[in-house]
Amino acid sequence: MESTTVWLITILGVIAVVAFDFLVVVRRPHEPSFKESVRWTIFYVGLAGLFGLGMLGWAGPQKATEFFAGYVTEWSLSVDNLFVFLVILARFQVPPRYRQRVLLFGVVLALVLRGLFIAAGAAALHTFSWVFYLFGFFLLWTAVSVAREGGAEEGEVEYKETAAVRMARRFLPATDGYRNGSVIVKEGGRRLITPLLLVMIAIGTTDVLFALDSIPAIFGLTDDPYIVFTANAFALMGLRQLFFVVEGLLRRLIYLSYGLAVVLGFIGVKLLLSALHENSVPFINGGQPVEWAPEIPTWASLVVILVAIGGAALVSVIASGRTGETLPREHHHHDRHEDA
Repeated sequence: MESTTVWLITILGVIAVVAFDFLVVVRRPHEPSFKESVRWTIFYVGLAGLFGLGMLGWAGPQKATEFFAGYVTEWSLSVDNLFVFLVILARFQVPPRYRQRVLLFGVVLALVLRGLFIAAGAAALHTFSWVFYLFGFFLLWTAVSVAREGGAEEGEVEYKETAAVRMARRFLPATDGYRNGSVIVKEGGRRLITPLLLVMIAIGTTDVLFALDSIPAIFGLTDDPYIVFTANAFALMGLRQLFFVVEGLLRRLIYLSYGLAVVLGFIGVKLLLSALHENSVPFINGGQPVEWAPEIPTWASLVVILVAIGGAALVSVIASGRTGETLPREHHHHDRHEDA
């Protein structure tokens, strides 16, 4: 367990990166060029790589491997978030130059809410070992639904407004336009919100639903809350820049769903094996640990994750390049949480 000082330094580091992002990059509303976005994406991936290498020297190869496996998993699940962000931004017709600001807010809100999720998940796993069974079955169910919907015909956009957005619409008077990127404006003597706030709420609350499978997924790879938090933080930090890099590429990732389904299914099985290994549930093996349950080493998890995600991305790009097939512009390949 990391000391309070280490946690404090890490959280301050994350806040510093977000502040830097806002002051240097997002303050001037503009649509970033592809080159600019690629540079920033490489910077953030490099930052995560340096952190992982630092962890190698500081905590040893086991912890470093857990971090890299967690980071790659969270990063690929974050790419999935981008599909939904794309739909939301199109749905609210956000002008391109304001998209950066909306996405940065979404990322910050996601960081805060995921931090709370991680704390709750760590406490639950620490107190009740049977939670591993819940997480494992949940991931297997998610993997099956992701694979099935990935292979289904594209339907209409499946983004449905979250309760938070509906409440904001109902109780907060809004302007009809974006008003130079302001969130709240004063008109005719009264304060009004702009649609920008609604988009921010939509992106922030939708991300919480995505945390429902990304948090159990990473707890299947490591039981260290510090690694869970840092892998999530690094994956989310570069998410805004990644959006503009992969916006064009996203629609070519036609088989990414299957790669994600393999990863989620694999981690679900790994969690169930861990649960059997530490079993205390009375009706399974008389409440005793199941000795024969194999333990999957973290390096093997990392290999499976890299092969599944890399393979799915590669096959997608080759296939879409050959056939010209892409995901429809305003359609989402699957929505893991239709009832949001």
